[in-house]
Formats: sequence, C-alpha cells, structure tokens
Amino acid sequence: MSTSSPEAVKKLLENMQTDLRSLSMECKKKFPPVKEAAESGIVKIKTIASRHTDILAALKENSSEVVQPFLMGCGTKEPKITQLCLAAIQRLMSHEVVSEAAAGNIINMLWQLMENGLEELKLLQTVLVLLTTNTVVHDEALSKAIVLCFRLHFTKDNITNNTAAATVRQVVTVVFERMVAEDERHKSIIEPPAAIQGNSNRRSISTLRPCAKDAYMLFQDLCQLVNADAPYWLVGMTEMTRTFGLELLESVLNDFPQVFLQHQEFSFLLKERVCPLVIKLFSPNIKFRQGNNATSSPAPVEKPYFPICMRLLRVVSVLIKHFYSLLVTECEIFLSLLVKFLDGDKPQWLRAVAVESIHRLCVQPHLLRSFCQSYDMKQHSTKVFRDIVNALGSFIQSLFIVPNAGNSTSVNTPTGANSSSGPSSTQSLPGVSGVTGGVTPQPAFEYRGTWIPIMTVNVQGIAKAAYLEMLDKVEPPSIPEGYAMSVAFSCLLDLVRGITTMIEKELAQDEAVHLNKPAAVPEGMAKERKEQEPVLRVVWEEMVNACWCGLLAALSLLLDASTDETATENILKAEMTMASLCGKLGLVTPRDAFITAICKASLPPHYALTALSTSSSTLSNKTYSIQGQNVQIISPSSESHQQVVAVGQPLTVQPQGTVVLTAKNIQCMRTLLNLAHCHGTVLGSSWQLVLATLQHLVWILGLKPGSGGALKPGRAVEGPSTVLTTAVMTDLPVISNILSRLFESSQYLDDVSLHHLINALCSLSMEAMDMAYGNNKEPSLFAVAKLLETGLVNMDRIEILWRPLTGHLLEVCQHPNSRMREWGAEAVTSLIKAGLVYKHDPPLSQNQRLHLLLLNPLKELSNILHGDIRQKQLECVLQILQSQGDSLGPGWPLVLGVIGAIRNDQGESLIRTAFQCLQLVVTDFLPTMPCTCLQIVVEVAGSFGLQNQELNISLTSIGLLWNISDYFFQRGEIIETELDKEEAVLEKQAKEKGVPLNRPFHPAPPFDCLWLCLYAKLGELCVDPRPAVRKSAGQTLFSTITAHGTLLQQATWHTVVWKVLFNLLDRVRKSSTTADKEKIESGGGNILIHHSRDTAEKQWAETWVLTLAGVARIFNTRRYLLQSLGDFFKAWEVLLDHIQSAALSKNNEVSLAALKSFQEILQIVTPVKDSEKQDALAGVNMPSMIDSVTASGPGRPLLRTDSVGEKLTRYYGPEQIPPADEIEDSTLWWSAWNAWYRIGTDSTRPPTSTEKLTFIPSQPFLTALIQIFPALYQHIKNGFSMDDLKKLGVILHGAVSVPISSDASPFILPSYTEAVLTSLQEAVLTSLDVLQKAICVGAENMQVMYPAIFDQLLLFVEFSCKPPQYGKVETKHIANAKFNQIQLFAPAEWVALNYVPFAEKSLDVVVDLYQKTACHKAVVNAKVLQQIIKTLRIPLSMKYSCPSESTWKLAVASLLKVLSIGLPVARQHASSGKFDTMWPELANAFEDFLFTKSLPPDNLSIQEFQKNERIDVEVVQLISTEILPFANFIPKEFVSQIMLMLNKGSIHSQPASFTEAEIDIRMREEFSKVCFETLLQFSFSNKVSTPQEGYISRMALSVLLKRSQDVLHRYVEDEKLSGRCPLPRQQVTEIIFVLKAISTLLDSLKKTQPENVDASTWAQVIALYPTLVECITCSSPEVSLALKEALSPFKDFMQPPVTKVQNGES
Repeated sequence: MSTSSPEAVKKLLENMQTDLRSLSMECKKKFPPVKEAAESGIVKIKTIASRHTDILAALKENSSEVVQPFLMGCGTKEPKITQLCLAAIQRLMSHEVVSEAAAGNIINMLWQLMENGLEELKLLQTVLVLLTTNTVVHDEALSKAIVLCFRLHFTKDNITNNTAAATVRQVVTVVFERMVAEDERHKSIIEPPAAIQGNSNRRSISTLRPCAKDAYMLFQDLCQLVNADAPYWLVGMTEMTRTFGLELLESVLNDFPQVFLQHQEFSFLLKERVCPLVIKLFSPNIKFRQGNNATSSPAPVEKPYFPICMRLLRVVSVLIKHFYSLLVTECEIFLSLLVKFLDGDKPQWLRAVAVESIHRLCVQPHLLRSFCQSYDMKQHSTKVFRDIVNALGSFIQSLFIVPNAGNSTSVNTPTGANSSSGPSSTQSLPGVSGVTGGVTPQPAFEYRGTWIPIMTVNVQGIAKAAYLEMLDKVEPPSIPEGYAMSVAFSCLLDLVRGITTMIEKELAQDEAVHLNKPAAVPEGMAKERKEQEPVLRVVWEEMVNACWCGLLAALSLLLDASTDETATENILKAEMTMASLCGKLGLVTPRDAFITAICKASLPPHYALTALSTSSSTLSNKTYSIQGQNVQIISPSSESHQQVVAVGQPLTVQPQGTVVLTAKNIQCMRTLLNLAHCHGTVLGSSWQLVLATLQHLVWILGLKPGSGGALKPGRAVEGPSTVLTTAVMTDLPVISNILSRLFESSQYLDDVSLHHLINALCSLSMEAMDMAYGNNKEPSLFAVAKLLETGLVNMDRIEILWRPLTGHLLEVCQHPNSRMREWGAEAVTSLIKAGLVYKHDPPLSQNQRLHLLLLNPLKELSNILHGDIRQKQLECVLQILQSQGDSLGPGWPLVLGVIGAIRNDQGESLIRTAFQCLQLVVTDFLPTMPCTCLQIVVEVAGSFGLQNQELNISLTSIGLLWNISDYFFQRGEIIETELDKEEAVLEKQAKEKGVPLNRPFHPAPPFDCLWLCLYAKLGELCVDPRPAVRKSAGQTLFSTITAHGTLLQQATWHTVVWKVLFNLLDRVRKSSTTADKEKIESGGGNILIHHSRDTAEKQWAETWVLTLAGVARIFNTRRYLLQSLGDFFKAWEVLLDHIQSAALSKNNEVSLAALKSFQEILQIVTPVKDSEKQDALAGVNMPSMIDSVTASGPGRPLLRTDSVGEKLTRYYGPEQIPPADEIEDSTLWWSAWNAWYRIGTDSTRPPTSTEKLTFIPSQPFLTALIQIFPALYQHIKNGFSMDDLKKLGVILHGAVSVPISSDASPFILPSYTEAVLTSLQEAVLTSLDVLQKAICVGAENMQVMYPAIFDQLLLFVEFSCKPPQYGKVETKHIANAKFNQIQLFAPAEWVALNYVPFAEKSLDVVVDLYQKTACHKAVVNAKVLQQIIKTLRIPLSMKYSCPSESTWKLAVASLLKVLSIGLPVARQHASSGKFDTMWPELANAFEDFLFTKSLPPDNLSIQEFQKNERIDVEVVQLISTEILPFANFIPKEFVSQIMLMLNKGSIHSQPASFTEAEIDIRMREEFSKVCFETLLQFSFSNKVSTPQEGYISRMALSVLLKRSQDVLHRYVEDEKLSGRCPLPRQQVTEIIFVLKAISTLLDSLKKTQPENVDASTWAQVIALYPTLVECITCSSPEVSLALKEALSPFKDFMQPPVTKVQNGES
C-alpha cells in the first residue's frame, strides 16, 4: 500500500508516537531534555493530526519541530538511543515528510555522528534514504552528504568501506538521475543554449538548473579528485583513491551519456577535464617497456599499475562508445594508445586488457564505420581502423612467435631468451600429451611448435571481458595460456561478422531502394538513402580495403594453426563472408585473396597449383607495418597435428608421390563448395581459383565423373595409391552431392556470372588438356564433366553459352588422350541431346536458328579424326533419330551430313554405326524430311556403298538405294510438287543475285534430277573395285530404271542413255580391259574363291556382263521411247560397238554374254516382263511412245514379241506399218548384221602363229553367235547377196573348226564315244537350213545360192575323215586327250571335236537337199552330183580307217540314195555332157570302196563282218540294177571298169590273217557269189548288145577256171609229198576257197540260161572233175567237206544234155 493512503498515515502517526514514547522512556534518567522534547513532540503530532485534513503536508511543514527530539536523541551518542532515533528519522523520510531545513539539520547531525565514528552503517543507510526518497537535499547539503559517504568509505572497517563505496555509487547515480528527471520536466521549454564561457568559475555554474548544477559540480570534483587535486564542491574530503574515482567516472559516463551529449557544459567537462586526465594517467603505460634494465635509462620509469590502467581502459571504452562524435580527436589518441598496448614489449596483462577493450569496439560495427569515416578516410589522419585490424593480426602472430606467450610469470625474461627452446617447449607438452592420450583434445591453435589452447571467451557478438572486470585486484592477475589469443580470435570473428552484417544489410536496403520496394523502406528514408548511397558505398569500400589485408593475414595464420573443428569452421566462415562481401562490393583483389586462402587451405600443404600461387604471390610479398612492427603474411606450415583422412595422387604432369588430405582440408573444401554455392554470383573471375582447387581435390579424392557429369567416388582400381579412410568415405557422397548441387545452382546465376563460370571451367579444362598431352596418364575430367552439368541445368538460356561451351568441348574431343576425348564427346553429345529434348520457348520447331545452333557441334565432330569420337557422335545421331527423328526439320542436312561423313580409314565399327543411322533414316524418316534433303540421302547412301571397310554395308546400302527409289516412285507427285516449289524459290534467288542456278543435271526438272542423282550414284557403285558391290549395284541400277523409268520426262531419257548408261559402259569396258590377271589367292579371311572368279579380270568380266545385259534390256524394253528421242540410231551404233568389243574380249564369259545381249536387243530372246502395269502407266501419264499414235492412247501397255516388225504391226493394228519406220528399221538391222559379221570374222579367224597360244573362243560363244544369224537373217534376207553368203560361209566354217580346251571337253561332250551333235554344230546346220528354206521360197535370183550351200555342207561332210585344222594350233583327237582331272595344273591341250556326228548330219542334209533340188538348173550346172560323189569317195575309200564306222556306212547309204535320184537325171542330161566328168569319179568311188585298202579291225565280230558284206552286196546290186542295164547311156570306159571290178570281186582271195574257223565266213563268200552272179548274169545275157561284153564275161570265166585247176593240182602234189605232216594252213585255206568257188560257179552256171554259156566254158568245167577226184586222198576233214560240196553238183552233168532250143526256150 502506498505511503499516502489513510491507513498508512494512521500507522505513521501511531509509529511516531510510539517512537517518541520510547525515546522519552530511554532518556528519562540520563537525558531529561530529550525526554521533554519527545513528550512535546507527541503533543505536537496529536495537534497536527486533529487539526489538519492533509496530515502529511502539515507534518512536512512542521517537520523541523517534529524531527527535533530525534536529532537531540542522536546527540546523546548513546548507541541504543541513536539507533532508535535514526530509525524514526528514516521512517519520516520514507513518508517524505521532511522539509529542506529539516533535511539540512539531519545531515549536520549525521556529520557529527560520522566524525564520532558512530553507527556508520546506519548513517549510510539514512543518507541513502534521505537522498533517494526525495529531492529536497541540494547544493551544499547534498555535497556534505556525499562527502560523508566518501569519508565513511575510507574507514578502517572493511564492511563499512564497502557499504560506503556502494552508497557513494548510488548517491552519484541519484544525483544524475535527478538531473535527467529535471531535464525531462523541462523538455517542452526550449531554452536557447547559453554561450559557454570556459569554466572560469569552477565553484558554480549559472547556466544550469539546480539538479544539473549539482551533477555538474559533482562530476567536476570527481575529475579533480582523480587528478589528485582539491575538490571545489565536495568540501571536507580527506582522502580519495584514483581507482574509485575512475570507477565512478566510468559509471557516470556509461549510465548517463545523454547528459553529456545534451548539455554543452558537460561536453565541455569531457573535453577539458576527462580526456586530458585519461591521457595523463596513461603515460606510465605508454612509456613502459617490458624488460628494460634500470641502468639503461637515467630516470626510473614508473611501472604501469594494473588497477588504474584497467579502469582507464574501461573509461576509454565508454568514452569511445558514447562520445565518439564529441571527441573525435581525443578518440584518435585513445585508439592509437590501445593499438600500442598490444605491442609485444608491453606486459602480458596490459596486452590482455587492451585486447579486451578492442573486443568491445569490434562488436560495434557502426562505431568501426565511424572510425573509418573519421580517420581512415581523412587525408592526414591516422588510419585508425586499419591499424586496429593490423594490430590484432600482429598480436596474434606475436603470440605464436614469442615463446612465453600467455605466461605472466615470465614477465622479466629478457628478450634474448625467447627462443623456442625456452619455456614454450615445456608449455606445449600438456596439450600434446592430451592429444596423444586418447582424451578428447582441448581446442587449440598449434603453429611451429607453439601450442595455444582456445578458451570460450564470448558469446557471438557480445564482448564479455574478464580482466576489465577485475576491479578488486591490485596486482596484475596471471593470465591463463591462450586467453589473449582467444579474445583476439573473437575480435576478428566479431569484427568480420559485424562489418559484413552491417554492410550487407545496408546493401540490401539499397537494392530495395533501387527496385523501389515501398514496403521494405519508408519513403523519406528511401529518398535520403538515394542521396547517401554513393557516399555510403565509398565508406564500405574503404572499410573493406582498410581491413582485408590484416584480417586475411591473421585468419590464414589461425586457419593453418587451428586444430579444432569449430574454430576452423569459424575462421572459414569469416573468410567466406569476407570474400562474398568483397565480391558484392566489386573489390576483386581482396575477394580473390580470401578465396585463395580458402583454396590453399583445402589443398595439401605446399601443393603446387599455379592458379593459386600466382594470385597469392601478390599478397605474400606485401608486409604491413603496424607502428613500426612488420607483419608478414605467414605462409602455412605443414606441421599441424591433423587427422589424415585421405592419401591420393596429385594432379600434375610429372608423376609424383602421393599427397595427404587432412580432415581440415576436407572441411575447407566444404566451405569452398559452400562459397561457390551461395555466393556464385559475386565470384566473377575467381571462379577460376575455386574450380581449379575443387578439381585438384576431386582428383586427389579419386572422384570420377559419371553420367550427366556428376562426380562419383571412383573404384579403388583407378588410383592404386589413393587411400581413403572411412571418415572421408562417408563424406564423399555428400561432397559429390554438394558439387553437383553447386553446378545445378548455376541456373540461378545471372548471365555474366554464368559466363565467368563457363570461362573458368574452359580454362581449367585447357590446363587439364595441356597436362594430358604426351602421356597416357588418366586426365582430370573435372572441368569437362562440370561444363556438361552446367550446360544441362541452363538449357533455358542455352543460346548465350552454347558457343563457348561447345566450342571448347570440341577442342577437348580432338585431344590425343582417349579418356579426355571420350568425355569431351560424351559432354557434347549429351548437351545436344538434352538441348533437342528441352521444351524451349518458343519451341524448336519455330526457332530454326536455335535448332541449327544446337545441331552444329554434332556436325563439327565430323572433322575429328579419332574413331572413338565419331563413334560417340554416331551413337548420338542414332539416339537423336530414335527420339527426335520426326521433328528434325531444318536439321536434316546437318544430321545427314554427319551420317555421311565416313572415310575409309575409320574402321568397320564406325561405319557400321553410321550405317545403322542411315538405315533408320531410310526406313522411318524419309516422309518426315524436307524433299530437298532426299538428294543428300541418296548421296549418303552412295557413300556407304563406296566405303571399302565393310562389304556387307556396301551391299546393304545398295539395297537402301533401291528402297529410296521405291519411295520416290510411291510418293512421286508429292515430292515433285514440293521440289518444284523449292526450285521456284531458288531460281528467284539466283536471278536476284544474277548467278546461274547451280544444281547437278540442271536443265532437267528437279524431280528428274533426283532420279538422275540416284542413277549416277548407282553408276559409280557399278565400277567399285569390289565385285560383289558392282554386281549388286548393277542389278539395282537396271531394276530401278526398268521399274521406275516411266516417271522420267522424255528429255531426261536422253541424259539417262548418254550420261548414265553409256558412261557406265565406257568405264566398265575400260576397267575390264585393264584389269589385273594375277590370281587372287583368297578373298580375305578363309573365303575360297571359285576358279571362275579368281582374278580381277574375271571379276570385272562379270560386271561387264551384267552392265551390258542391263543396258541391252533397257534398249529392248524401252525401244519405242528411245526411238522417239531423235538420235536413236547413233545410240544403237554405240551400243552395238559395246556389244562387239565385249564379244571380242578375250574372256569367254563376257563374249558369250555380249552375244546374249545382242540377241536381246534383236529381240530374239523374249525379255523379262516389265513390272509396269497398265494402271501404273496411266497413273504417271507416260509420254506417248511414238508421236503419231493417238488411237491407242498413252496408257497402252507395251506388247512384246519376237520381232520389232511384228511389234509395230500390233502396235499400229494390222497392215499399217509406215514405210519410213520400216526403212529406219532396216538400217538398224543392217547395222546389226555388220556388227555380227565383224564379231564373227574376228572371233573365228584362226591364229597365224603357234608360238603364243592366242585366245580361242568357247563353244557356247560360237553357238550363241551362230544362233543369232537365223533371226537376224529374217530382217535382212531381202538384201542378202551372194557376197554375204560367202562371208557367212567363212564364219560358219571358222566356227566349226575351233577346237576346245581339254579341260572344257568333258563338259561339252559327255563322252567322245557318243555320237552327239554339239549345239554349235546344230546351230550351224540350222543357219544353213534357214538359208536353204529362204532360197526355196525366195525369188528366182536367190536360187543360184544352192550350189554354195551344197559346197558348204560337203565341206562339213569331209570333216568326218579329215577334221579341220584351226590355223596352226596343234590339236589331238578327242580320244587321246588327257583330261585334266588328273594333272590339275598341266597346261591345257586343245582337242579337236568329234566331227563325225556333224559330218554325218551334214551328209543327211545334203541328201535331203539333193532330193529336193536334183533337177534344179543351178544344181545340174554346178555339177553338184559329181561334188557329192567326190566328197563321199573319201570315207568310202577309207572304209575301216574312218574315225567312225558309221561314217562309211552312212556314206554308202547316202551314195546309194543320191545315185538313185541323180543317175536318172544324169541319164537325162547324158547328151549335154554335163555329167561326163562324174562317171570316172563314180567308178573310182566303187573301186575304192569294194576293194578297200584298209583292213577290218581284228576284233570285228562275225556278225559285224556279215553285215558289212551285205553292204558290199547292196552296192553290187545297185550296179546290177541301176547302171549295167542302162549301159547304152553310159560311157564304155565306165562299164569296162565295172566289169573288171566284178571279176576281181568274184575271185577275191581271203586276207592271210583269218583263223581256219572263220575262214569260210571271212572270205566274203556271199560277195563273191553276187559278183559272180552279176558277172555271169551279164556275161551269159542273151541281150548282149556288143561282142565286147560277151568277151569280158568269157575271159573272166576262163581265168577263174584255169586258176582253180592250178590250185587243185598243186595241192594234190603237195599232199603226196607231205606224208603225214599237215600242209600249211594258208594252203589248206586256199584249196578250200577254190573248192567253194567251184561249187559257187557250178551253182551260177546252173541258174544261167544254158545258151548264154559258151561250149568252151563247159569243157573247162568238166575238165575240173578228174582233178577234183584226185583230191579225194586228202587227209584234211575241212578239205574233204569242201570237196564233197564241189563234187555233188557234177551229178547234173551225168545226164545227157537236152537238145538245144532256139531263143533259150526249151
């Protein structure tokens, strides 16, 4: 309850009365005056209480009287009474019922008590109550009260002292509080400040109000007292300590700064009194040097006194903190002093306290900014702010260097002893043992053997000093080791934190102002800020510039020395915040310096990294002078006791040993990552440093890039010397993750920063490339991987970085190191793929420029020769096609260019991959690409055909060309319209530029040009060095022309014929004729090559065959179209020329094929059906083939038959062939005949010399050649002349005469014993047959050709006995040829064919023809019969010597047939003499045949012999029926020759070689009989016309009989002589023969008309009988048998003969 409530008042009155009663009681005996006073006091109180309503006011008014009894009581000096009175007085005071006068009285009374030394504590209490409860005490009373307290402070009693000190402090505070309250009351009244005179009157100050005046006087006197001067106001002071005075000053300054700032009088005091005082008191500290010997200086130096010094520093701190603005100059002095106190030669405690003071400043960034503005930025001022920072730095450094750092006991150690072997070595031991002993080590700094523990000295941002608070200590305390260091460390951290926080906050406000964010900044402030900003920025920059060197030096050193993770973290954080701040302010050098420091700390000690050494060299050579003391940036030492977490390879060119990474390195690395991640925007050019360092760390840790460029821990295999502890293993994924996130966050960088990042990565990558040159060491792929990552996350603005990014990566792709290249390619291709997939805005389909930009690097990769790069490139193309193929649009030419950029030196797998791409394009994407690209597709497919690495690909690409052509065909109209549109645009552009349109095959329409490009490409492939490719290309070319040629315009066909087809033929002919004849051993690998293809020449032959056939087929199927072109005849001639040169080539295959093509263009062979159907033709609107055709329309299908004539007939309808065409046709046919004749003559002309065995044409070739003639002849028969026939004859004869090679003969002739005609021979005969038939039905003038045909045929007949010679080539008979199956490599022999069947067939033909034409005038006149006989005489005369038995048999049969037709004609013309020469020929022929000189073969069987005899008999019969009866028409010489012959036949003897068993058969008994009979028949003929004939027969008989007689006689004689010995076999045979002849003769005579037999003949016959009888004695049974037969006919002579009757009739 309050003191003024009625209850309180009532209580007060009661208490007072009680107190007075007590007092009167106490003083009743000893002090009666007091008793009386007390009692009157009671009455007084009662009176007041009853009279006044406001009791308290009344009490106050009368307080002097009320208090009086109590004062008197105190005067008694009785303790009990005094205590009671003081308590009563305090009660009154507390109810504020004491007036000023009463208060004065009380104070006086207290003073007396004090002087008597009574109740000191109670006194203090009373004073305190008096002064605090009200404000009635002023001026002298107040000063007296204060002095009283001061006096009590210096008593002997400790308790009193302390209580008094407290009371003084409180009282001083109260005085100033009153002043503050007074100011508060008068706040509204603004008084003009009075002009301050200097403090002339120290006793009073008139310009102040009462309370202020008290305060002023009090403060002034405190200064006086501290300065050891007499006070002006505090009269009665007896003693005073400086320490207490300073404390009081400090508290006033600290608690009531506004007093000094608001009142000039007080400010004046500060400047005039306080500052000089402080400076004066500091002097011993400044002058003092630790360790100076007294002898060296004459005047003794006052030693610094800790309590004063410490309090001074506290005062200074307050002054600087609160009154900096008033005391700029003075503060400069103070600050300089502070800096000085840090010097190494000051006592340790002084340095510690100074550091604490500085710490107090460091937590006030605004103050620091003021320093900077007031001093550092002024021209002639001390650079205070910089000095403070540098001083801290050098202080820290000195702690490491001075051995007795932190040990106050060794203050007196002379400086010479500060070697490291001094106390420091012992001091560091506890720390070291702590580290090794397994206990958690104490956080500490350790540097070059100096170990300094770290203490927790502060909470962030608050300066909590230890020594500045030691107000009770008189002696300097001993400072624990590491304390000063820890405070200095905190100073640095707080300094950095403060500055950066302040500046960044202001920067942020600035940005807000710039961006006009009204919410963040009030309007007025914004305006003000805008004006301030340039000024502010300058200040910020100056602050950073002033402090960064010192900070960096100190922090780097601490970072190196730190062994504690938290400390390290704090240092790194400070360095990072500074780097970021410098970056934000655009201060490049300091930014780079801080970053360099972090980088260096991340890497192993002494690690060679050029990027860092260059940037830090600029710093490390600077030394900062701090008040004459040099501070060097100490380079990091490597001796720190750090936990090793990884051992790895350094990233250097030369292989070096391993390097070690410590936990601190990893920690620094994380900071570095953090820096890059959070402050990437301000890094600018220092990205280079950051990334270079990260690259090295990543390398040492063995992280390798994985997909997308993210780094993953590599396998241990990769770096054998990389050792990672588990500690770091768990960190690696995190680090790798942060690394990735770092580059992911590049998407938030602005464009400039992004470019900085890209440039940094590129230059890093360049360094890595340089290092990887010339060695196959694993390169660092960090930069490449990160370029990829950066590109991938910045796809939305890829345009701005695409060129530098891909430009560099393309360089990487060309690097000789394969890993390096591989990653370059991986990066480029991944970026391209990602770029194409990314949803750009606008989309790629509408942004052609970007589309091409993205694809361009893909094209650039083609210029790189390394296979692995091209492989990657092609795989990328494949993936692009698979994912983006439909939307490539304008990118197609680029993509196709890449696919087609293949070279033969690239190896198979590349070509295979590229080809896969092409296949994909052709199968899936032709419809989606612009038609203008189709030509490129053709080119590319062609280039795959021409590559020589992989045959299968070449072949498949030809298949693709076929598919492409199909596509052209199916989508012809669409392609055509699109190409025409494009063409129009191009032509317009060309016109504007004034240049001609440059396009292959230009005048042709664009769609036709597309086809021509396709044909030209296939044409190139048709002359590829590889046969399989040529073959496939050839087939495809002709198939496409055949299948799709209808789409071409008529004029384009001209180009096809001349530029494509004939050009191809020329090239093939040239290559074939110059091809190598060397044998190819095997076709690569184990492929065996067939012997028909084992030389290049043979392989080219096949190509020539195909090409010629293809061209011929086109000429055949497109005849009408081509004929309408105008120069068809010229083309025809060229084609025939090609056919001729092929036919005459020295290669059987080519020559034969040439003839087949010849046949085809003559339409002898029905060509393959066209694939065109009627509707297809109608659909493509084929141009009409022959202009005059209108009725049938252009869509009529082409009918094909065997001849052009017929074809035309059908085409026009019957009987409408225009004569012009007919004539033109005949010129074509005659030109064909000439070609045929040239081929024929050249190929069948026999070789002239035998030395060099020339080429001999094959049978199939000759067959084909001859087979062409009949068809050809059909078209030229009207003009075919005798000359032409002769030419033909020469060719036919030549063809038949050609021998065959022994190795071919088994295939042509199944066996030489079979009588088969070869197809060639058949063809020859067919040709003659055609001719003969044509002559037969032809005009009269043609019939003169008959004899020529006979001649030709008879020539062939002779071949049966005389095979033709082919020049001088030695041939063997086919039976004797060695077939080469046995001797595989024996030289081939030439074998003459078995001409027998051919000759015999020819003979048949002759006979047939003769049967038809025997009566022809030409035949009669040409003596054809004689020729036939003459020819037949050859085989007839050879008989058994003929090569084949059948020959002479056929010859006989033919002779018989011909004679049966010819003899009547001959008889008919007997008179003309045209046949005269024939008869002797015929006689000779009979003679030669019947009495042949050739012996029958030994092995002839009896049956055969009998057959042959029958033939002889037939001839004799012919003589007897066809010749002898007409003897009168026949020359006599001929008849006599015949008779002689018959005679000879009838007595013909047997050959000597017969065995007796065969004898009777082999004696041509039958023949002899027939001869006899014929002789006899004509001998005994009653129609004997001339005596000469009779004579002949008679003579013949007598000769025969006489001969028989002789033989018999001789036999009888010999038999007798021989006795028992048998006669020689020949003789026995002879006798048998004679006996048989006799029996035959007798038979003949019996059959003859008796009148024809001459009497003498009979006589001779009968005369034989006795001789025969004589032979009966013979011993030989055969003879006996013959004798028996010979004797038995004689029985007919035993009866008398019949009477002769005339005319032979009985």
